Amino acid sequence: MDFFRRFMAGRYGSDPLNNALLILGIALIIVARILGWAWMNVFILALLCLCYFRMFSRNIQARYAENEKFMRWWRPVSNRIRGAQGRFADRKTHCYFKCPECGQRLRVPKGKGKIMITCPHCHTKFDRKT
Repeated sequence: MDFFRRFMAGRYGSDPLNNALLILGIALIIVARILGWAWMNVFILALLCLCYFRMFSRNIQARYAENEKFMRWWRPVSNRIRGAQGRFADRKTHCYFKCPECGQRLRVPKGKGKIMITCPHCHTKFDRKT
């Protein structure tokens, strides 16, 4: 273990982009196996080599910049997924509405009938049935 720790000193290591590339590689392996696409193994191998190259790279600034580009794309996707999971978990007890003026997403309790909702952001009032 000490050898590996010394070996990795000054190297970039793993990051969310590497994790995404590895997950993509595993998904492609499964798809290639199911569809019988042996030629896809070349792309999978190149993808895995890219992961190892990024992990063992000593050019930390370049790898950090690559990861930042990826995270600028991934954060909105991740936030949407997390928001949808939260809304799905609350679906039995709460309704979600968008403010017609500012677009703010509002959460109100379910089963209250027709109610007047006031947006806390822009103070617009609108009626909705819960």
